[in-house]
Amino acid sequence: MSDIQRFNSDSRLSRAVIHGNTVYLAGLTADDRSKGMREQTVEILAKIDAMLKTAGTDKSKLLTATIWVTDMRDKAKMDEAWIAWVDAKNVPARACVEARLGTPDTLVEIMVQAAK
Repeated sequence: MSDIQRFNSDSRLSRAVIHGNTVYLAGLTADDRSKGMREQTVEILAKIDAMLKTAGTDKSKLLTATIWVTDMRDKAKMDEAWIAWVDAKNVPARACVEARLGTPDTLVEIMVQAAK
């Protein structure tokens, strides 16, 4: 059995968990929620880069991504940021779902898993 490592934990959650050779990130949202969906996505993707680096991996090793958006009519704005960011040679399996998120000004949330 392999050890489990947890990063950036509080009483509610860990922002990253490593089990074996897999890295699991919690759902991430933007800190600056005054921005639109594209800009919030760009901020979240930068957070993902930083968290993956902390865990010893990077976006080229993404396995899956789950993306929640508050309005599918704005999905193209999220996709624009995603496509500019994702490693085009190593795209993960991905789902995108419309959902009501934690606060009215949270427009997008992204959760990923990656190999080490």
